[in-house]
Amino acid sequence: MTNKVNDQSGSNNSRSDRSFYDEPIKAVRLRHPWRIFSAALLVLWVIAFLTDAAGREAYDWNAYGEYVFDPRILKATIITLQLTAYSMLIAISLGVILAVLRQSPNPVFKAVSWVFIWVFRGTPVYVQLVFWGLLSTIYPTLFFGAPFGGPGFSIDISHSSSLFWIAVVGLGLNEAAYMAEIVRAGLLSVDEGQEEAAKALGMKWWATMRHIIIPQAMRIIIPPTGNEVISMLKTTSLVTAVPVSSDLYTRSRDISAETFNPIPMLLIASTWYLLITTILMVAQYFLEKRFARGHAQIAYGADPKIIGEGA
Repeated sequence: MTNKVNDQSGSNNSRSDRSFYDEPIKAVRLRHPWRIFSAALLVLWVIAFLTDAAGREAYDWNAYGEYVFDPRILKATIITLQLTAYSMLIAISLGVILAVLRQSPNPVFKAVSWVFIWVFRGTPVYVQLVFWGLLSTIYPTLFFGAPFGGPGFSIDISHSSSLFWIAVVGLGLNEAAYMAEIVRAGLLSVDEGQEEAAKALGMKWWATMRHIIIPQAMRIIIPPTGNEVISMLKTTSLVTAVPVSSDLYTRSRDISAETFNPIPMLLIASTWYLLITTILMVAQYFLEKRFARGHAQIAYGADPKIIGEGA
């Protein structure tokens, strides 16, 4: 008889628990009047600024509309994209190599990687680009091959057509130092047990890095790499130090020197930079979402019905 009573009371408790979780929560939203007031004030400021800018003669919106799709601007935008893509290709490839060398058990590889990162992170990118621009006066011909007169080939960099690629190399090498640290942080985020398990299976160090460590590190590497791509897009405006005058910023500056009207040309350059940055941010979002699969953690918002049934 006692067992029956206990069973009935237990079932009643279980039902009451379930009914508790099934009942909708009557949440009362907190009111934040100062937050609403601040947001409204901010919106009013933005509207006032846009209204003033629309009627201000200094912006010269007619010139903006005339030159925003100018063939010279469009060509300069394409060249800026090429500078960004080629430089980041060098930076990512070399950055991965440098990061892996930093993790190498070989002390020579570690030292070479550390010195490279130290030099290129420790000096301003503009100074580096000026140096690369003067490279042809120091070394008119670059030789690649075995040292001390061994077999190899040489490249003449004294022509002005080489300036574009000199700028690409300068930007890429500078960015590689930062990419190396990003990749290294991603490699260190992978649990050490993964590498130990690979060693236990007899895998070599390079194979472990390629097939186990680097794929798992991509979840950490992708977000800052996307930020570096966006940063590189804007850093291309410094290639005038090489000097390369075909990028978006320099071309818009040259046109403003012809028209004696710099403000609309600066707005045009900013518009194109902002448009490209927006596209890159969207691409970065989907890349992050893809590589984050399987790692999403639910901190809040668990279904109370499941919790109630599990209890």
